[in-house]
Amino acid sequence: MIAELSNPSVCMKNPQRVQEILESMVKAGSNTVQVISDFDMTLTRFAYNGKRCPTCHNILDNSRLISNDCKEELKELLDTYYPIEIDCSRPVEEKLPLMVEWWTKAHEILVQQEIKKDQLAIVVRESEAKLRDGYQLLFDHLHEHSIPLLIFSAGIGDILEEVIRQAGVFHPNVKVFSNYMDFDESGVLRAFKGELIHIYNKREGALLNTGHFQELRTRPNVLLLGDSLGDLNMADGVQDMENILKIGFLNDKVEERKQSYLDAYDIVLVKDETLEVPNAVMLYLTGNK
Repeated sequence: MIAELSNPSVCMKNPQRVQEILESMVKAGSNTVQVISDFDMTLTRFAYNGKRCPTCHNILDNSRLISNDCKEELKELLDTYYPIEIDCSRPVEEKLPLMVEWWTKAHEILVQQEIKKDQLAIVVRESEAKLRDGYQLLFDHLHEHSIPLLIFSAGIGDILEEVIRQAGVFHPNVKVFSNYMDFDESGVLRAFKGELIHIYNKREGALLNTGHFQELRTRPNVLLLGDSLGDLNMADGVQDMENILKIGFLNDKVEERKQSYLDAYDIVLVKDETLEVPNAVMLYLTGNK
């Protein structure tokens, strides 16, 4: 068994099952593995020194590109909709239209700000965005072993890419599905492209991108990383899946949500700001135990 699975932050409903999945994936070989991960609060930190870290949307919302009035409007949206997003007592069907409403309103507000493309890198550099401790090992090791990493995010793709670019880990094996900005010829934000990806429709996003999964059909073993129950659908586009090991970060409202996470994820990491456990699993799967 992987030593790190004894860490105090680790909870598992069925450790035996976890061991069986790991053994099955090791036997198949790392050339059959792909990693599918959420971004905000999964690959990035939830908090640092007791202070919440920004999501991709927050990086923009808190930046100098956004007027104070606009910040106020976005804050009101957050205060209204975030409690709904994490409310375990509401069924997903009920939350769905409300999440669409939230994201759509937020994007409309951002478009009004006439954000310039060339300012995004500066905004990310000035932000408090932080990838989780151990990110370098995760990204570099996956790249060295040619293991595809699909980052599936309801955030803003342009910001997300800039975060990993500035961290020096935007390797060729990384692919991002997210909400991308649409700039006009003078580089001003005019809209968001394509279908809206939000926290509860990642399944549809996965199925829309069947071309990506088609290319990876020789990789039926999936390591999935997420921090919400909506992230569990990110692998629904994978064809002929053999094994999936689901690792979930439980960052917030631990007591209310712990049981639902234990029921849904194979490994639950409670208030763990590192990638120590996913890295240990990855090293195990690539024979570097």
